[in-house]
Order: sequence, then C-alpha cells, then structure tokens
Amino acid sequence: MAKGEIIIIPELCKGCALCTTFCPKACISLPGDLFTPTGYLLAVFSDPDKCTACGICGNLCPEFAIEVYKYTRDESPVAE
Repeated sequence: MAKGEIIIIPELCKGCALCTTFCPKACISLPGDLFTPTGYLLAVFSDPDKCTACGICGNLCPEFAIEVYKYTRDESPVAE
C-alpha cells in the first residue's frame, strides 16, 4: 500500500478545517493550541501512519496550504 505525507504551510493556512473534515483517514487535526504567524488556528498532520496520499486535503484547501506527497514501495529485487 502506498504511504503518504503532507506538508501544511503555516504562512498559508487559515484554519478553516476543511482538511480535517474531509480527510477519510482522519490524519489531520486542528488542536486549538497552535497558531499560524498571522494568528489563525493551524492544522496539523497528526497521524502520518494512516495517510494514503489520496490528495483530498490538498484539493479542498482554499489557500493551497497543503502539499501532498505519495510514496510507493519498490517491489523489484535488489542486486547484492
């Protein structure tokens, strides 16, 4: 299964929570005690082990504050 990673850019995040609402694996949270440089609540990538890099969070973010990366495991044999 592919693993994913997201990066939330604090300077762009406005704390709208669309990413937390629509993430199918609940990988993103809005803890309430972290803030962006401009004072908005900051979303946090809270459970990276569950992320599949589906891209929903990045597509829904109105501020383009989320970068989504998908990693795949190479199954080819390695020559030793």
